[in-house]
Amino acid sequence: MRTDAESVPSRLDDTTLEAFMTDLVALHHAYEWERKTPDRPWLVQPMGQGVVREMTWRQAMDEVRRMAAHLASLDLPPGSHVALFSKNSAWWILADLAIMMAGHVSIPLYPTLTPDTIAQILDHSESKLVFVGKLDGFEEMAPGIPADLPRIVLPLAPDGAEGTPWEEIVAKTEAMEDSPHRQPSDLETIVYTSGSTGVPKGVMHTFETTGRATVGVIRHLGIGAEDRMLSYLPLAHVFERWIVEHASLFSGMQLYFAESLDTFVQDLQRARPTLFVSVPRLWQKFQSGVFEKMPPPKLDLLLKLPIVGNVVRKKILRGLGLDAVRFAGSGSAPIPAALIQWYRDLGLELLEGYGMSENFSYSHVSRPGEVRVGYVGKPYPDVECRLSEEGEILVKSPANMVGYYKMEEETKAAFTSDGFLRTGDRGEIDEEGRLRITGRVKDLFKTSKGKYVAPAPIENRLQLSEHIEMACVEGSGQPQPCAVVVLSEASRAAMETEEGRTRVVSDIERHLGAVNRELDHHEQLAFVAVVPEAWTVEEGFLTPTMKIRRSKIAEVYGPRLADWYGSGRKVLVASPAV
Repeated sequence: MRTDAESVPSRLDDTTLEAFMTDLVALHHAYEWERKTPDRPWLVQPMGQGVVREMTWRQAMDEVRRMAAHLASLDLPPGSHVALFSKNSAWWILADLAIMMAGHVSIPLYPTLTPDTIAQILDHSESKLVFVGKLDGFEEMAPGIPADLPRIVLPLAPDGAEGTPWEEIVAKTEAMEDSPHRQPSDLETIVYTSGSTGVPKGVMHTFETTGRATVGVIRHLGIGAEDRMLSYLPLAHVFERWIVEHASLFSGMQLYFAESLDTFVQDLQRARPTLFVSVPRLWQKFQSGVFEKMPPPKLDLLLKLPIVGNVVRKKILRGLGLDAVRFAGSGSAPIPAALIQWYRDLGLELLEGYGMSENFSYSHVSRPGEVRVGYVGKPYPDVECRLSEEGEILVKSPANMVGYYKMEEETKAAFTSDGFLRTGDRGEIDEEGRLRITGRVKDLFKTSKGKYVAPAPIENRLQLSEHIEMACVEGSGQPQPCAVVVLSEASRAAMETEEGRTRVVSDIERHLGAVNRELDHHEQLAFVAVVPEAWTVEEGFLTPTMKIRRSKIAEVYGPRLADWYGSGRKVLVASPAV
């Protein structure tokens, strides 16, 4: 049953926000919702085969209390590190709360890591136990977990996962009656970076750093208990942890979980989220799905018709499950301006944000009515930002990490003498204080003509093409840069026929010409190479947060660049890499 509206704050007033500011520990807010609104639904989890399980705050916290009591019975040293290895599910969050309640520290692992990286993180973090949950391809990853490391198996885990089942522990363990409190200065979690530039580093966050980030975003978005979100981006990443898990614990909003990629649209339609944040690739996929049903010229025409246009807009958003969205965001990578405008034409304003693991994603955000396409917005009110002499973005956030675990020198190097985090990103700030990301400091390369090239803005322009899903600009030491690209799924299918191949190549060549006309001469691309390989996390082309690993692309395609430059073609279709 649902509680009276009066007991559930819908929008947080100043008094409620100030109460939050005095208690920054997410766990404590879970206790409050358990006490104030025990029978209000909180978590909605698909179980497969059309079965959906809904948990109230009382039901969810009962399982948390039982698991916390079990963890306490193991007599682990206070503050022990407990790993969480699973895709998103209700039990990911329940396990995290149980770890907090038992006085320990969570070590989340991305659900797409290689065995070597899994072993490396578990060893470096000195994890005493691991929760194993919902995972794809677990057989390949399982060797990364030491045989002698105790395991607890969450519901929805693969059949081959060994360990004590969560259900068994919950069934036989009495619930912890006390509600242990944690100090804001206590270490809450160690989040290992995705390792795009080397060995993953353990980013340490306290309850205070995560709490201040959460209070800030709740204040900015006005998140309340009647809001809904769909959890599908990895909870092992700070962004989902912040905007979904922690924001829900503080505000009481309801969370839905996605079952799989195949059911994603149905999951969205079930949740009808009021807040929805994604990455540019998914926003592009949504658009491609609409275009498959209605060609762009026809859609553009319909949207311009006064009455019909409104009907079409509502139908499209309802079909995507986004018709109830009041805030839509995009992050993790630049989003093409044309894509932002396309969603605006549908009545959905995509707002960009910027943040890092090192500041729990609490840095910059766009504001409705103040959006400048290509910019990620202004700092949050309690965040400071400036540029170094080299153009590096420096951020002082109340959510800045306390350091890298067991890496004192790296921690010292990550901050300026006055406490600003060195982000490693290059940027520009406009007259309104809005930030534009222009690339990574280390991604800059020099051509043989002695000119520097920033690849990210060029890649962003290339990905405006409906055919190009991912792009990587290369060319260090070459007269002109070039691009290696992966096609969208629809375009890869079209390439299987001669007619489709001719059309795709011709379209990309025209797009390349348009892109080059917007670039300075030293930035103009000599050619675009279309490669057949899929760039995946599993193959090492992408980080777990879907960022391109440039070193991997250079390793695979670098030996072929000389032949490609010598071909003289503007668009070439490459054979598979050996």
